Amino acid sequence: MLFMTPTTALFASAACGYLCGSLPFGYWAGRLRGIDIRQHGSGNIGATNVVRVLGKPIGIPVFLLDMMKGWLPVFLAASWMKAAGANIELISTAKVVGGFSAVLGHMYTFWLSFKGGKGIATTAGVLMGMSLAGFFGGWAAWLVVFFASKYVSLASIAAAVSVPSSMAFVMWREDRWDAVMLTFGIVVMLLAIWKHRANIQRLLAGTENRAGAKKIPTP
Repeated sequence: MLFMTPTTALFASAACGYLCGSLPFGYWAGRLRGIDIRQHGSGNIGATNVVRVLGKPIGIPVFLLDMMKGWLPVFLAASWMKAAGANIELISTAKVVGGFSAVLGHMYTFWLSFKGGKGIATTAGVLMGMSLAGFFGGWAAWLVVFFASKYVSLASIAAAVSVPSSMAFVMWREDRWDAVMLTFGIVVMLLAIWKHRANIQRLLAGTENRAGAKKIPTP
């Protein structure tokens, strides 16, 4: 943007992040099929529940869109800060602000009375544009735990824990610490665990649904 200062770029990153993240693609996909996705399956608007209720042909595009709405604000934040002549630290800060706002937008979207999804796909998109260590570390943990347990929720929690762990490991190996980036990873991990608290209770009670298991239709 022309004549943008680092300060205005930072505010623009936050606003853009929240607006992008708030787009409830899972809910809209359900509406296109004549249902309210919140009243089916787990009641979540995320891609996992969309796949469960509407199938992979609809759930996979929703997953990719949820990822994209996390990646785009990070990309734009970096571009705006560079255009404003900001230094590396400010660029990193703007990327975190844009990405974190996108995650909050997905979790607390104004489109649905500030009740949204759990932010896993959106966080993956943010990490894809911000920290490849966190991105690949999270995905590796998700895949290992999912194929070992068949619990999507448990795999998502493992991925959330792996993100800051992977970021910290790479920072330690390279002896180049980024406190802002690492704080983002820790806060997102805590938010993801908080959003999965009902799943944790079901896991402890042994009532959580496994992927591929036959489910009783929602009345």
